Amino acid sequence: ADYCDISPMFGTLADADAFLAAAHARGLKVLIDLVPNHSANTHPAFQAALAAGPGSPERALFHFADGRGPDGAEPPTNWGSLFGGSAWERVAGPDGPEQWYLHMFAPEQPDWNWANPAVTEFFDDVIRFWFDRGVDGLRVDVADGLAKDMTYPDTPVDPATGLGVATFYPGHPWWNRPELDAIQRHWREIADDYAQRGLGERIFVCESNVKPLDALMQFVEPGRMHTTFNFDMLWCEWEAGSLRAMIDRNLIAHAAVGAPTTWVLGNHDCTRVVTRYGKPETGKPFTLAGAPQEWLHRFAEYFFPLPTDTVLGRRRARAAALLEFALPGPAYIYQGEELGLPEVEDLPDEVRDDPSFFRTGGRVAGRDGCRVPMPWSGTVPPYGFGTDATPWLPQPSEWADLSVAAQDGDPDSTLSLYRHALAIRSTHPALGDGTLAWSDDVVGHVLYFTREPGFGCLVNLSADPVALPGAARVLVASGSLPDGKVPTDTAVWLDLA
Repeated sequence: ADYCDISPMFGTLADADAFLAAAHARGLKVLIDLVPNHSANTHPAFQAALAAGPGSPERALFHFADGRGPDGAEPPTNWGSLFGGSAWERVAGPDGPEQWYLHMFAPEQPDWNWANPAVTEFFDDVIRFWFDRGVDGLRVDVADGLAKDMTYPDTPVDPATGLGVATFYPGHPWWNRPELDAIQRHWREIADDYAQRGLGERIFVCESNVKPLDALMQFVEPGRMHTTFNFDMLWCEWEAGSLRAMIDRNLIAHAAVGAPTTWVLGNHDCTRVVTRYGKPETGKPFTLAGAPQEWLHRFAEYFFPLPTDTVLGRRRARAAALLEFALPGPAYIYQGEELGLPEVEDLPDEVRDDPSFFRTGGRVAGRDGCRVPMPWSGTVPPYGFGTDATPWLPQPSEWADLSVAAQDGDPDSTLSLYRHALAIRSTHPALGDGTLAWSDDVVGHVLYFTREPGFGCLVNLSADPVALPGAARVLVASGSLPDGKVPTDTAVWLDLA
């Protein structure tokens, strides 16, 4: 519960300093997570708020409110939590139950009150603490949810839960509110000050799910945040027309505000990309409209009930990685994607850890399946992940063949593909920032674009193999190329020089 320390579970501040030094010596930048929306209920500030009582300055750091009804037994609003159940938790006072506090997520995560200047000052100190230690940037968790409508209005009822809608819509009382502009511009000034003093660049990366794209672009307007995660690729179906439209839409929108486009295939909240692409329905148009909010992150399971074809999913995921890395702008890799790890879909209920599983009565399996510890080496769990033979979530026996050690040195492995592609990306003058040009040399359900100087990327999403364009030389391919043709669900990088 200390924003300026390392949990003993993971080490010490000295360990963090040593890690930073080692990373910087290798030319690597280090970004860490900042969670400014909510704290832990064990944080000293929240414990002091509980002890201080209603109306105190300590409680003003969080969102405490009286309940509704004659005895205050009803929550202050109808707001639903993103993890299920009410977004309000009642606290016990010396004479019985009293006020309620707000938690967008779990009750153990009370929300900070960003209308209170003391919260701004607290996080200024936190940000400077890590920037002073040499951290190169901060990933801002729930960057779109910090500010709340302090009148606490009810929201429209979600018929699936009977509670107020917790997911974003224009005018929602806690998503993408106007107050965020001042908060983010203030943070940008802090980051820019380091560069102005010759101490190196510091950046912010926003996590935000707001829609439409124009709303998201507000976060990266000049003077606000440097970049934001772009989840459009993650939500997009595996279909050529949809992917091309998504890419164009994002390149145009980001260019309009002068911010780099980012690309994301997966993260700690969503079904792993191998499993998502292994659902046959992923190749067909779908919409999230009408899905219950509790299924927001588990949309693959909600919309795609057919069994997973892991071979299909891994083939598509490898092709998608080459597409992602070839696009202009930063690309994010979620741990395990470089190994081709699938979602663990059969975790028993007794080992689940995600609050959304418990707070929805098991209706939503939760995110544990994408968070199973990564296999490093060995043939039995925990596959080199720590010394305890029983990791916090059980690893499948088939992961022995997917470990880092098992794939290291195998030229056909997903790990080798990632290493090869990233090595090219880091040295090829056409890759990284810049622009692309779509080519019509290959038609049909195929994506083919070029980047200067002398680079091409072709992704075959059609049902039939396609010929390579012209006399291009293959730099890397996501799969084999029988008879010099690109099979279905395969991507290639081409040297056009």
